[in-house]
Formats: sequence, C-alpha cells, structure tokens
Amino acid sequence: MRAIWNGAVSFGLVSIAVKAYSATEDKDVRFHQVHRTDGGRVRYRRVCELDGQEVEYGDIAKGYSLKNGETIILEPEDFEKLPLPTTHVIEVLEFVPEEAIDSVRYAKSYYLEPSAAAKPYVLLRDALTDSGVVAVVKVALRQREQLATLRRYQDVLVLNTMMWPDEVRQPKFEALEQDIEVSDRELDMAKSLIDQMTSEEFDDSQYHDDYREALNRLIDAKIEGDESLEVPEAAPKAEVIDLMSALQASVKRAKATRGEPDEDESTGRTKKKTARKSTKKTAKKAAKKSAKSGTKGDERPRRKAG
Repeated sequence: MRAIWNGAVSFGLVSIAVKAYSATEDKDVRFHQVHRTDGGRVRYRRVCELDGQEVEYGDIAKGYSLKNGETIILEPEDFEKLPLPTTHVIEVLEFVPEEAIDSVRYAKSYYLEPSAAAKPYVLLRDALTDSGVVAVVKVALRQREQLATLRRYQDVLVLNTMMWPDEVRQPKFEALEQDIEVSDRELDMAKSLIDQMTSEEFDDSQYHDDYREALNRLIDAKIEGDESLEVPEAAPKAEVIDLMSALQASVKRAKATRGEPDEDESTGRTKKKTARKSTKKTAKKAAKKSAKSGTKGDERPRRKAG
C-alpha cells in the first residue's frame, strides 16, 4: 500500500505521527470504451480550447473562473501554503458515542499507521476502546478540509471521513407525506419476519459479488468463443394478494431456510401441535363410542361358545 497522507494526530498536547492509507479498494471489472466495428480504443484527450493542442498531464493546473471571465491559476504548491492547521494535522475536536453519528454521513475510510513512536498511538487506540467513544476530528485530505471520526478497527485506528451537514440532501418524498396506517397485526408479522432473519453476528464471508462473478464467466466464454452461455432463469415470484399474505409467506420461507418447523402465525401454534391435538380428539371420540357399545378401547365383543 502507498501512503496518501503524512501528518500527525493532535490529541490535547500529545502529537501522534501517522501515515494514512486507503482502507478499501475497488474490485469492479474494468472495461474500455472501444469502436464496435473494429475494437479500436476510444480515448479522451485533454485539449486546450484556445490553441487546440493536446496538453500533457504534467502541464495541467487547477483554475478558478471569475465572473469577469478571467481565470486564477492555482499550482500544487499554492495548496501547500493554505493557512490551515489541518493541512498536516488531524485535529481532535471532541469525543462522542459512535451511535451519535448517522452512518449516512460517512464517505471513505483510511487506515492510520504510526510513523514514529507507537506508544502514543496504542494509548489513544486503547483509550477509545475502553471509553466506548469515537473521536470527532478535522483533517485536510485531497485538497479539501473534512470532518471525520477516529475509531478502532481490529488493531488499527481508522479515519472515517464525513460529509458536511449541508452536503447531505434532505429526503422529501410525496408518497411518505400521506397518512399511512399500519395495523398491529401487520407490524407483529413484520417483526416476526425480522426475528427469523436476525443473526447474532454479521458474517459477510457468506455473501459474494454474483454480478462480478457472472461478468468473469461471460468474459471467459467470449475468450473461448463459446456463445452458448446459459442465462439462469429467475425464480418465479409467488402471486402476492396483499401485504399480510406476503409477510406470512416470507416468514414461512425464512423458517424453511433455517430448517425450523412451519408455524401458524395467526395462533402461534405449529402444525405438528395441531395434528397431535386432532389425533387426541379422534381417540377420545373412539373411546366414547366403545364405552356406549359396551367395549373398552380396541376390545371386540366376545362370542359365546357352543
């Protein structure tokens, strides 16, 4: 991994030298744009609109357009001179419970590695763990200042950058502005479905990127000249009459997946219990009939000899 940032975490009067690395990587299958008729690559060239000449990447700077049409050109060294303490410092602002920050605010994750003495790093990591909080910080990354959090992940500190409050759009949907009533029975059934699908721990090793795997199979088939790649048929969807029926069918399917007996959700009894009760009732009726006819149980009337 290559460090994308060097600096220090400022924790009170304690300074912790660190390097930041991207914690995630994109595994998507990469495609090029090509000319369909001959497969030639279609490339985008950086062309100056004034002289029509192609510009090398090293000759490109950042420009800010003014209202009068003029352009202010900013070089990389200009950004290094920004009068910000967060340019090379992760400034701890406060500590809050992790659940106090909505996950919609998070943008990207970075691993922090101690680049000098490791003891202050370990001290902050363990103190965060024992206190059950995350550090709210400010840092300048990729030419912008961002709010972020510091928290422990396994044995390292992770920097999670956040969107600023005015960068999070406010959800407003007409369908949710209507008065919608949910019955207690529907709510109970939905909670029952959630219970059936709830796991004690999150084990994402059981999940796979099926789309990426299918793309790789398609590419392999193209390489081998095999045009007979079969497309699996989608599972037929059961006809849903109403919301309650859909919930009941979902609970039944979830229980079948877990290998649990089917339940009659309206009574909370299993079909096996119902079957046992029916058998008992049948036995009682048979016993009453035999008592009236002068027999007990399975005894038959005895015939007189002679």
